[in-house]
Amino acid sequence: MNSSHDSQHEVTHLLLDWGNGDQSALDKLMPMVYEELRRLAHRYMDREKPDHTLQTSALVNEAYLRLIDQTRTRWRNRAQFFGIAAQSMRRILVDHARSHHYAKRGGGAVHVQLDEAAVLSDESLEDILELSFALDRLLAFDERKCRVVELKYFGGFTVEEIAEALEISKETVARDWSVAKSWLRRETRKESLRS
Repeated sequence: MNSSHDSQHEVTHLLLDWGNGDQSALDKLMPMVYEELRRLAHRYMDREKPDHTLQTSALVNEAYLRLIDQTRTRWRNRAQFFGIAAQSMRRILVDHARSHHYAKRGGGAVHVQLDEAAVLSDESLEDILELSFALDRLLAFDERKCRVVELKYFGGFTVEEIAEALEISKETVARDWSVAKSWLRRETRKESLRS
């Protein structure tokens, strides 16, 4: 057994222990998954315009807070954990874009920014919101395809990792990705979805 496989097995074991109420497992787990969370955050940030900056560490920290607040999740494995992390990061960026868009349009509500250093261009705000609305529509009629998009497009997961996270075959992942990609291109009129 190689060390990567050992590490993946240990992460799964710690997730199961944490899910069963062992808080010390969480303390052991986070240092093991932190770099992978940073990689996910970098993938999200790579999708942004070059002139926009959002602190990767702020995205990782907010995702971490949301992950440790997961009290109803029945952790199954490492892939599921990172799938939920990818989904959380997308939601964080969308929430941030919505709050920024609301303030820009004259909203008077007081709200807390994800990070004071976070700056989004108007165009990327519109892109994030447009894709989010399209994914919400996709989620309404096909949750699995929506999850495949989140994991592949935002999380940078491989077909194999997505299959493991969603407990489906690699062929199903490939079909779902192809259909969802075409649907989202039509809905958003964007060509940015890559294979």
